[in-house]
Amino acid sequence: MPDSSPSAAASPHGRVVAVRGSVVDVRFDRTGAELPERSHRLVVDATDPPLDLEVVEHLSPDTVRTMARSSISGLRLNTEVQATGAPFMVPVGPELLGRVVDVRGVPLDGQGPVRTVVQRPVLAAPVPLTRQATETRILETGLKAIDLLAPIERGGRAGLFGGAGVGKTVLVMELIRNMVERHRGVSLFCGIGERTREAEELCRQVRDAGVLDDTTLVFGQMDQPPAVRVRVGHTALTMAEYFRDDLEQDVLLLIDNVFRFIQAGMELSVLLGRLPSRLGYQPTLISDLAQLEERITSTRRASITSVQAVYVPADDFTDPAITHTFGHLSTSVMLSRERAAQGLYPAIDPLSSTSKMLTPDVAGERHHRIALQVRQTLARYAQLKDIIALLGEEELSSDDRATVRRARRLERFLTQPFFVTERYTAHTGRYVPLADTLDGCERILGGEFDERPERDLHMIGSLDELEAEHGAEPSPALREGVA
Repeated sequence: MPDSSPSAAASPHGRVVAVRGSVVDVRFDRTGAELPERSHRLVVDATDPPLDLEVVEHLSPDTVRTMARSSISGLRLNTEVQATGAPFMVPVGPELLGRVVDVRGVPLDGQGPVRTVVQRPVLAAPVPLTRQATETRILETGLKAIDLLAPIERGGRAGLFGGAGVGKTVLVMELIRNMVERHRGVSLFCGIGERTREAEELCRQVRDAGVLDDTTLVFGQMDQPPAVRVRVGHTALTMAEYFRDDLEQDVLLLIDNVFRFIQAGMELSVLLGRLPSRLGYQPTLISDLAQLEERITSTRRASITSVQAVYVPADDFTDPAITHTFGHLSTSVMLSRERAAQGLYPAIDPLSSTSKMLTPDVAGERHHRIALQVRQTLARYAQLKDIIALLGEEELSSDDRATVRRARRLERFLTQPFFVTERYTAHTGRYVPLADTLDGCERILGGEFDERPERDLHMIGSLDELEAEHGAEPSPALREGVA
């Protein structure tokens, strides 16, 4: 009996007719089957290793435009191309935990093949609205500044915004460690455009933290074609959806970083000959970003919670890539270069960071009240900085002097030593429950620590820990420390 499967019925042969960077045009003989569909996989066996091509456009009744998923070294005109009749597939399943893979699901860790028989298409539709969860809950991270001022939604999307060198990747690594340690579920890290050095450091730190067995790392590195960097996020999402839908496990998906995904799309758009939009971005920026972001959601049984690092070019938050990313997020955590320069890590800007979770109905009356008081105190201190610089703190009213004292202590209390940086900072990492964060801020706002040197509150966990270590008076070592 002849094989009548879709892959057999739609497997025409074609030949390469044009190559522009990583964009390849293929012409097919129309005597047989129809042209391959968009997003379908083509294979060039003549190269070593075989080259994968993804169909992105139909140029004519017999020609398609594709993007290369690997190096085009060795590819020549008139090279034969084979259509597979199917989209790109990726392996999924618990066998991926503890592994480091690429955009195809092929291991990069030298530990042999991934032994799973389940595969799913890389591109998929979002969960229908009828299946999405309507309950809203906060996911505790153990990081004081985030849990207090910009709480993350379980099943939501949070963005870590900042320029180069303000600590986005370190914050992502700390979240991986805390989430796997404290919450049931698995973590997936997606590195989009990662440098080789960054990928190697991340793998080592995840392993040293003892959480690799519950984590899958997926990399599309900076030296690979833009098609790899565009699709690696979808590969990680496909794996995450299997854990959520089939195994009913909560998934933490960490992406570093979204701007490189947009940048790769911009590169492809130029190679595809599309007219650029504002500031040179691709005209499909909005739809490309939505295709990735809208797959991140919760069902009634499990959730995918995403924390995404977003590079801000030239610290310009009005850049189109940044403004369009904002619209998909429930939490926006802004990282400040000024706070990083002052040694206030994590360098989170408490006045610019926002979350739709910070309402009395979701966070609770007490959490909302304390967060609002912290913001008001820090905002008033920001207004007084110019007066202090010109006239000195002594010229302020007694109320304003009290506000300044408490604001400076709050700034230092919201710093926190990380587990993933212990070897560099000599500070032992701290996980601080939300209840301890709220108690500490409430006591500082109440003036309980007005007479205590502000440096005593720098890089600690809870206030109970400070009192247990140093009692009513700060130690000489802390008095000599750097605020």
